[in-house]
Amino acid sequence: MAIHKLTDLKIRAKIREIEDLAFSAPKKALLGDGQGLTLAIAKNGTASWLFRYMDHGKAKSVGLGAYPGTSLAKAREKAQAMRDARTSGVDPMVAKREEIREQKLQQAKSKTFETCATEFIEFSKPSWKSAKHAQQWLNTLTQYAFPIIGQNAISDIQTDDIVRIISPIIQDKTETATRLRGRIEAIIDWATVSGWRKGDNPARFKGHMEYLLPKVRIGSKKHHASLPYEELPKFMKALQAESGMAQYALEFLILCASRTGEVVGAKWDEIDLTKGVWTIPGERMKAGKEHRVPLGKRTQEILTTIRPFSGKKFIFITGKKDVAMSTMAMAMLLRRMEVTDATVHGMRSTFRTWAGERSGYPFEVCEHALAHRLSDAVAAAYLRSDFFAKRINLMADWEKFCLSECSA
Repeated sequence: MAIHKLTDLKIRAKIREIEDLAFSAPKKALLGDGQGLTLAIAKNGTASWLFRYMDHGKAKSVGLGAYPGTSLAKAREKAQAMRDARTSGVDPMVAKREEIREQKLQQAKSKTFETCATEFIEFSKPSWKSAKHAQQWLNTLTQYAFPIIGQNAISDIQTDDIVRIISPIIQDKTETATRLRGRIEAIIDWATVSGWRKGDNPARFKGHMEYLLPKVRIGSKKHHASLPYEELPKFMKALQAESGMAQYALEFLILCASRTGEVVGAKWDEIDLTKGVWTIPGERMKAGKEHRVPLGKRTQEILTTIRPFSGKKFIFITGKKDVAMSTMAMAMLLRRMEVTDATVHGMRSTFRTWAGERSGYPFEVCEHALAHRLSDAVAAAYLRSDFFAKRINLMADWEKFCLSECSA
């Protein structure tokens, strides 16, 4: 039998004493009732019950509730249950954690996948480079996942659900399917460590989904259509016959071998015409690293030409407002030019093929021109140069080739 040392009168008296002496009182006062039942009283007078015990020489404690919400009598009942558990070989702390986990899993029955996805996106936003990234997550989940499992309890999602989502799109939209599966996996992982579900992740690829999803047909992965580099000079001549800001933006993009987002988001404070350098900050780059682009004679002419009707902040704008040009503006220009076998992003592939077959510059120099990360992580770790001096000559040769059929 437990030796009961406490009464409600003793407890209230001790709480009043601690409240009166709060400034000089220790961090916590501990009142023992016997055989592990202890009341911990904080400096502000709040109190809570603990069951304290030793396990293999290590001191442990389990919370039993706040006082007076949990009365002395109730605390004694809970403490006796803990003692009984120990007699049966059960660690009370482990049992308590499992109890809390089970309670959370019960609550998870009303925690849907869509709710978890939304919370995970909000949780992850600060670590992502832009709001656009969060929107891309939400867009793919809304289109493909939510209609099938959006209202399902996160704890109930099974492997079959993931197969139903990914299988219909994996052949024709391989990249989208791959990213979607990875996003679902991340959300479920987060929900698991948050205590909303338990067990293996049904969306994991290695050793699981790789054996359940249809194999992607060889050659079915689609890349951005690119213009053969032999046809580029003729295209550039036709492009210069066009008019409007999109025409200048596309020509600038091709000559710099840049991505669409880098060009439409370009700002005047990134340009140094004196040195002939466009410095794109890391937060605007796919690799998250600052990238310097050598500006040739024609790219500088483009900037000088459009400066009077450009924005104060953004270089390539639409209309009169100082707002970045739409990412679709250059693609629409290609459509108006009736170019159906090439894309804006594919112009980078055109440059890379030309650089590999016609330029003679080293592999690393050509890859840095595209701001690509080297696939060899060890080599990349030791290679600190961005080969800017060599890239000045590379981009000058590229510009000369691109404009070879254009009038001087």
